[in-house]
Amino acid sequence: MGRELVRQVLETEGVTLAGGTEKPGGALVGEDVAALAGVPPSGILVTEDPTVLFDAADAVIDFTTPAATLLHATMAAHTGTTLVVGTTGLDDAALSQLGKMARQTRIVQAPNMSVGVNLLFALTRQVAATLGIEYDIEIVEHHHRHKVDAPSGTALGLGRAAAAGRGVDLDAVADRARDGHTGPREDGHIGFAVLRGGDVVGDHTVVFAGPGERIELTHKASDRVIYARGAVRAAQWAADKPNGLYSMADVLGLG
Repeated sequence: MGRELVRQVLETEGVTLAGGTEKPGGALVGEDVAALAGVPPSGILVTEDPTVLFDAADAVIDFTTPAATLLHATMAAHTGTTLVVGTTGLDDAALSQLGKMARQTRIVQAPNMSVGVNLLFALTRQVAATLGIEYDIEIVEHHHRHKVDAPSGTALGLGRAAAAGRGVDLDAVADRARDGHTGPREDGHIGFAVLRGGDVVGDHTVVFAGPGERIELTHKASDRVIYARGAVRAAQWAADKPNGLYSMADVLGLG
């Protein structure tokens, strides 16, 4: 994703590459950021000190780990730098911390930066609000074998969208795993099924299974550039906004 982000920044009119970071002691520290992305060298080297980047940039795009994201949010609050967060695996405590940091800067956070996926969030909420609980909701996601969190942040985002459409709390109705003799399905619950294997970038389907019919909303990602494109768009959008915590729904005008 770092390489995709660099390429997207360099290809987008109106933005300029400021730098890139790697974890301390990482093998890429000191390498040319642009050259790593497969484009002509920029003279900008990868650093292991993120403070350098926050001092130099108007916006930082963060696709890292929850712990690193919270550190970066603290730096963004200190410098007033816009922070776009595409990191997955953030729990409620981490999201609450981002909200606190956003009082001092602009933070755009989304479980998925793709424009198409965020349209899927909106559609999922709308369909869930329209259909009754006689329609069972199941969310199926498939990712590459190296993905470390499950269900994916996008799948959980879809679950929250469906729960919001029904006016319920996802934690109260989520079935995140099934094994053994589980008994019949609970009315109104939202189920999750996780697939891991191969090099799948990301497939997500929301199934509304009702009496006599089934509605399926699906998004399939074939190239990670969609996440980079959305993240750069979010950084541009947030440039002149008041301090606060925003979502991709805000960026896209989806409410």
